[in-house]
Amino acid sequence: MLEKVLERIKETGVFQYGLIKPSAISYRQEIRDICKGNLCRKYGTTWACPPAVGTIDECRERCMHYNTMLVFTGKFMMEDSFDYEGMVQSMADFKKLARDLESAVKPCLKDYLILSNEGCDICKTCTYPFASCRFPEQLHHSVEGYGILVSELAKQAGINYYNGENSVTYFGALLF
Repeated sequence: MLEKVLERIKETGVFQYGLIKPSAISYRQEIRDICKGNLCRKYGTTWACPPAVGTIDECRERCMHYNTMLVFTGKFMMEDSFDYEGMVQSMADFKKLARDLESAVKPCLKDYLILSNEGCDICKTCTYPFASCRFPEQLHHSVEGYGILVSELAKQAGINYYNGENSVTYFGALLF
């Protein structure tokens, strides 16, 4: 099964990937506290981010249900370090990459969880907190929303956190 998953992952345009055990990850409240600071403006506004994803313990428990975490990245080039539009487009492109990855591995896996970058872009306006998610089967929770420090995750998975000048790298995870 792993070979088939890896074969399909390579077809999606993933930049780098590495395998780790979910039990090796630190799930940190201080990362969640950064989320609560709301720099990304997603805290409390989407089913993909805290507090909607549950407590740190609930997130850890959800991850521990799986034996393997495949950490994956997308690398995107920008005009320069201040290319805000490029960063926004890259974030959307990474979300598409995560959906493409899910479509690719779905035939191989019966039970899995995908974590992606901040927020969700499926609906123009999220129903959180007033109604249930319209598309829960397409929802990818945020890696950072689970209290996971992405730079540490990259190191554990043996992949690059930084990929050069005028680039941005986004991280996701496939747990199975």
